[in-house]
Amino acid sequence: QVQLVESGGGLVQPGGSLRLSCAASGFTFSDYGMNWYRQAPGKERELVAYITSVGGYRNYANSVKGRFTISRDNAKNMVYLQMNSLKPEDTAVYYCNAKGTYDYWGQGTQVTVSS
Repeated sequence: QVQLVESGGGLVQPGGSLRLSCAASGFTFSDYGMNWYRQAPGKERELVAYITSVGGYRNYANSVKGRFTISRDNAKNMVYLQMNSLKPEDTAVYYCNAKGTYDYWGQGTQVTVSS
């Protein structure tokens, strides 16, 4: 059974940091590129960050460049999103996505940036 389980969301003040984690199981993790998406209320889901299957290439949305870092540990079947200098506009549900032969999604984790 394929699973992507996100964790690490929560409430943080502007300027703060959070680290999201995504635990993968049920498929060959190292064969898949991994994405973090987010969806804010009333807005479309947007791609935040991408990392290739072995981590050699990463890309970010312009809105998070220099603040967010995506990484992965293929030995642990984990992907991470380190989020620094958080802004209120980063408030959204964040989703982990595995993209390869198939397309898998997690259930999402809420990130709220507010004072």
